[in-house]
Order: sequence, then C-alpha cells, then structure tokens
Amino acid sequence: MREPNEADDAAVARARAADAAPLRSVAALPGPRGWPLIGNLLQFDLPRLHRQFEDWADRHGPTYRLRLGRREVLVISDAETIAALLRDRPDTWRRMRPIEAVIREAGGHGVFSAEGDDWRRQRRLVMSAFDPGHLKRFYPSLQRVTERLMASWREAARRGEAIDLQASLMRYTVDVTTGLAFGVDLNTIDAPHPLQEHLDKLFPMLFRRVNLPFPYWHYLRLPIDREYDRHLRRVHEAVRGFVQAARQRLQDEPARRERPTDLLEAMLAARDADGSALTEEEVAGNVMTVLLAGEDTTANTLGWAIWLLHEHPDDWQALVAEVDAALGDARLPPSFDAARGLASIEASVGEAMRLKPVAPLLFMEANRETALAGFRLPPGAVVFCLMRRAALDARLAEDVADFRPGRWQDGADRAVQKASMPFGAGPRLCPGRYLALLEMKMVLGMLARNFELLEVGPEGGGAPGERMAFTMFPVGLKMRLAERARR
Repeated sequence: MREPNEADDAAVARARAADAAPLRSVAALPGPRGWPLIGNLLQFDLPRLHRQFEDWADRHGPTYRLRLGRREVLVISDAETIAALLRDRPDTWRRMRPIEAVIREAGGHGVFSAEGDDWRRQRRLVMSAFDPGHLKRFYPSLQRVTERLMASWREAARRGEAIDLQASLMRYTVDVTTGLAFGVDLNTIDAPHPLQEHLDKLFPMLFRRVNLPFPYWHYLRLPIDREYDRHLRRVHEAVRGFVQAARQRLQDEPARRERPTDLLEAMLAARDADGSALTEEEVAGNVMTVLLAGEDTTANTLGWAIWLLHEHPDDWQALVAEVDAALGDARLPPSFDAARGLASIEASVGEAMRLKPVAPLLFMEANRETALAGFRLPPGAVVFCLMRRAALDARLAEDVADFRPGRWQDGADRAVQKASMPFGAGPRLCPGRYLALLEMKMVLGMLARNFELLEVGPEGGGAPGERMAFTMFPVGLKMRLAERARR
C-alpha cells in the first residue's frame, strides 16, 4: 500500500472544507440570459447542443445555471464531481425522466433506460452476454465479419474510390451486433439491408423528442412524426423476426436453454423459466437497445479515431509498426488474445474517445434531496454533465487538448485518463464496453496491417463537423486507401 502524499492531504482538506461550507442555491449561479417563463428552452441548437453548452461554460464558468421553464438546472464540468454523481447511481441519481419516457414510447425500454430495481433485474443478464468469455467464443464470427469489411475496402482501394466511412463502419457494427447478440448473420456489408436505413432514422428523432419542452406528438402528428413511425414499425418487425428465430432455435435444440449461445437466447430462456426475470416488453426493448447502441457508438468512435490518426502520421506509423510486429504474416489478429493485446490501438482509441466522445453530455435527475458541488438539490433537480469539457480541463495537463496516445501508455497523465469517462463510471458502466474495444481493435488492426491511409476527411478538406443526434458523430467523413505491399 502506498504512503499518503501531499496531494492526498490537499484532497482531504478540500473535502472537509466543502463539507463545512453552507450549501448554495443553483439560482445564484451565473448563466446565459433566458426568456421570461420559458428560460433557455428555445435557445437550444440541438445539432450542436454539446458545443453550445461548452461555449456557455467558457463564458460563464465551469459550473453555471440554465433555466428550463421554472426549473433551475445545474451544469457541471468538473471530472471529480461528475464521477461522484455517477458512483451514486442508481440510488440518488437517474437519467432525466423524459429520456425513459421517449425510449419506452419507441418500444426500446431496456437496460439502458431502466432505472432502480428494473435496471438491477436486467443488468446481470445483459452484461453476461458481453463478458470476455462470451466474446472469446464469438471471435471466429467477428473475424468473418472483419474479413468482409476488409474485402469491401480492398475493392474500393483497387478502384480508387472514396469510402463513405461512417456508412461502412455502421454496416460493420450492425453485423457484429446482430451476430453476437441475436445469432443472426445479417451481412449488410455485402448486401444492403433495409434494417440499416430504418435504424439510421431513429436516433435523431429520439434526441429531438427528449429535448423538446412539450410532447406535441401525443396530440398532433406532423409529417416528420409519421415518417418516424414508419421507420419504427420496420425496426419492430425486424425485432419480432429476431425473437421468433431465437425461440425456434430454443425449441429445436432444448440444450440451448441451459447454455444459450447469444443474448437473445439467454433472455428468452430466463423469461420462459421465470416470468419475473424479464417481461416480453423488456426482451424486445433490450433487442432494440442493443441494435441502436451497437450500431452508432462504436462506428462513430472508429470514425473519429481513424481521422485523428490520419491527422497525426507519426502516431499512425507507430501503430502500424506495432501491428506488423504482432501479426506477422496474418492480415487480421489471429486470436482473441492477440486482438486484446494491441496496446497502441487501445491507447489511440482511448485518446480519440477523450477528445471526441460520442456521449459528450449526460442529463441526470435527482431521485431524492441531495447535495452536489456545494449546492442544495431537491428531489427532481436536473444536472447536465459536460463530459468532454471535464476531460479537457486545462488544469490537468499543459497538452490536455492535444491528441497524444502515448499518455495512455507512459502512465504520466493519470489525472487526464481518470477525467475521461467514455463508458460512464460507477455501477452503470456501459455493458458493451468490452465488445466496443474489441471491434475497434479488429478494425484498426486490419486497417493498419493491410492499407495505407491516403485521405481521411470531409470533401473539400478541413476538420469534420460535429453533430449531435443522441450521439455525437463526424459529418461527411470520406476515406481513400491504397493496399499495402505484402512483406
């Protein structure tokens, strides 16, 4: 056990001082001027909401106030405060109630949107499907999907064609997710599948509805709502098809009930054995949750990582050298253990998630009266967490805004690493984090071993724009490749 140092003593002193200080009211904080009665509601620019909140933090300070109607909202961007909040879930804190309501309306109520006892009941089952042991058994299927992606990129390289990077990566992540979680080889890489088109339309509408002050769609269906309903029906049809296929497998092979081969089989076996384990709604909701999360988040992180590595050729070449040494003559990581051991890729991904987190905002709500950062918060109080700004706090390091993957390997920037929470923190860490990291290592390892990066960026050059639609994604990324000569 290490000896306490001066930094520890200072942290204890700050904590004691905070405990002794009188609690303040959020209303006393500075913040952007709003309108009478509605506050700042109509000022929100949804496609760039994260940048808007970060800009307001630059103007008003790292802790400031917003008004949503009559409700005062605390906005925080201190990593230690955010981590303390996340550790106190689900008892003291939950996601804002409109998030659960909108996702439940869409038929996607599962482990992501569940709270309290509902979440505890679903968590163990869903997390077991993504543990390293299950991923290891799934690895041959992951190799097959990655080989398909490699073949499609090789064909584009030979033709000199630009690759729509986000579209290509989303096809890959959908294929991986449906294979691992539902036992379905969808293969959208080789042949476009209608499901992909419908999935792509859901996140923007969910994000819009979560952030609207009034659920008008309960009373009036606009053309955009009718279009959303059409896409949602098609996704529900696909979900029912996945469930029916899994039920048929369990009926044909009863042994699968004792040793399910995918998440959906495990959920159905638990549902049939004990109806209290999961309701039919929760089975379907978790299928939809995994579909949406599995497509978007990993693909967007990969897109950002590939662009950042192209912008930093020295880091890219260091990654290529490590992959070459690790893989030898192989075109892909030959085993699960080989894929998990690519340290340069893990460091680059960690740095990409810190600078370009796909979830730069968290919207939280207090279940009970509590205190946070010296403020008294009643039940129902809302806190917005600026996740990226916390990880880019200039007090953490002089080069905190720079892309430097080495900080994840040399151990010198522990404070910077702790401030980055791309998978959350506390009890509600993302259950899909192991799969996401494995997918990213497979794709980046395949890319480094087989291709040269000629161009990565939007048409016309420059940095890609950032756009929020439940997750933050790069706008208009194109990629041109050349095949590497075999050693």
